[in-house]
Amino acid sequence: MNLNQIHNVYFIGIGGIGMSNLARYFKNLGKNVSGYDKTPSALTNELIESGISIHFEDSIDAIPKDFYIENTLVIITPAVPKTHSEWNYFLERDFQVKKRAEVLGIITKDTFCFAVAGTHGKTTTSGILGHILNESGADVTAFIGGIVENYNSNLIGSGKTVTVVEADEFDRSFLHLHPNIACITSMDADHLDIYGTSEAIEESFLEFASKIEDKSNLFITKELPIEGVICAVNEDAVFKAFNVRIGNGSYVFDVQTPTEVIKDLHFGLPGRHNLMNALMAIAMAKLFGTPTDAIAKAIMSFKGIKRRFSYQIKTEAKVYIDDYAHHPTEINAVHQAVRELYPNQKVLAVFQPHLFSRTRDFADDFAKSLSAFDDIILLDIYPARELPMEGINSQWLMDKMTNSHKKIVVKDDLIATILASDATIIVTIGAGDIGELVPSIKKAINETL
Repeated sequence: MNLNQIHNVYFIGIGGIGMSNLARYFKNLGKNVSGYDKTPSALTNELIESGISIHFEDSIDAIPKDFYIENTLVIITPAVPKTHSEWNYFLERDFQVKKRAEVLGIITKDTFCFAVAGTHGKTTTSGILGHILNESGADVTAFIGGIVENYNSNLIGSGKTVTVVEADEFDRSFLHLHPNIACITSMDADHLDIYGTSEAIEESFLEFASKIEDKSNLFITKELPIEGVICAVNEDAVFKAFNVRIGNGSYVFDVQTPTEVIKDLHFGLPGRHNLMNALMAIAMAKLFGTPTDAIAKAIMSFKGIKRRFSYQIKTEAKVYIDDYAHHPTEINAVHQAVRELYPNQKVLAVFQPHLFSRTRDFADDFAKSLSAFDDIILLDIYPARELPMEGINSQWLMDKMTNSHKKIVVKDDLIATILASDATIIVTIGAGDIGELVPSIKKAINETL
């Protein structure tokens, strides 16, 4: 497919975090962009404000009349049911209908592509790398799976020759990509509802890694069973972050590269996992030829990703942090960062489990991770794309937790329960609709200060 010959791009599920950045991209290219989504959201509102037509009813009549077969591309998200009437309308008329991953494959084939893979850290690493390249003047577009604070967008830049993409392992989407430089941040078991076994996930990552023929262009962590350039924090590696200290609420650290030592890098995101994310981005940018001073300046100015350890309130009396963590490893990372920043303070964690299958598959690890906090509030499981599973619920998960300071709360009672707590640090965690509650929680806490 030649994207230059496409005039119209129609999205079914345009409001998703991954779909919306593609919509922004095609709008930047001057394409006529329109789409459907099930419900309005902050993302769809922003797209409408940018001039993109969106409707929220599955209606063939709502499809713009000037979208013709010969110059229209239809992009769908896997979340859309096959009974969707608009989808079937396009299929029956032989439109070019492609998944988002396929379209990213086409885009990356025609650009110099940086691909960021891993079960954790993709969004932050992609955001840092996209910011470095954009700030250094590269002709880059970065597709980010979250809203980057610096840009208030999930798209960085408007370049046409260089791309940064998250190499998403879900549904093996990353196998569509054509990376020139890549990294793999982690390879934990996840998405077992898709893969079945952790071995199948590992095989998929190995297949992705094989796309990089020159292994000097593939960056990995020390524990991964893959050939590549090793990056590590406080351990011997080709790219090593060391001399890590905290100054004025930020990390300050040095980086050993194959050719130099970069001293006194300042980086504001908390948590040792974010140091590794930054190191991966630095390594890829250095390989690309980005000047050291540009890297240092961009690292210092990077503000982070919304819902990735996002401070909502930060006062002497109360701190409220919101995070997208939905896997035990990610929850452990949040806990480590909180304890490092706020030792000896009482921490209340509010967690909304995401997916019945993920809760079932990692229940013991979830219980251990959550039990490390001082107090825990559990919401009901957010089902997303799944139907309920017998016996798998928040009560079952809570019964596995060793901490006695735990309770299940319905969403309507959540704010009152949070306000009744004497914890000085509050963390909301989860990938479901808990994020929609954050503004109300923030407002209620602020009113008590």
